[in-house]
Amino acid sequence: MKPVVDAVGAAFVSVDEAEPSDVPLIWDGVAVAVVRMPPLHGALDRLIDAVETELGGKLPLLSREGKQRAIRLLDERGAFILRRAVEDVADAMGVSRITVYNYLNAIHR
Repeated sequence: MKPVVDAVGAAFVSVDEAEPSDVPLIWDGVAVAVVRMPPLHGALDRLIDAVETELGGKLPLLSREGKQRAIRLLDERGAFILRRAVEDVADAMGVSRITVYNYLNAIHR
């Protein structure tokens, strides 16, 4: 479970500290821990960091094909439902908003 929890930026919390929004981990019908999801603030940065790790390089340094793959991965992970995501990804990638929109349009054709 730890790699999954770490990958989404969540944290384990004891059952005694559980909040209503936490996700309980049940073992043999008993909650043994809870998972606290991270706040939305910073979600896009976490998604970008994960994609950079997966692709083995910072977004601005990727080839055109690498940038297209990064946009596909970010899209698959829901990054573009976040407000200003296209602009923020374009800035992080060192390209224009139009380029990001073109990559997204190519994916959705």
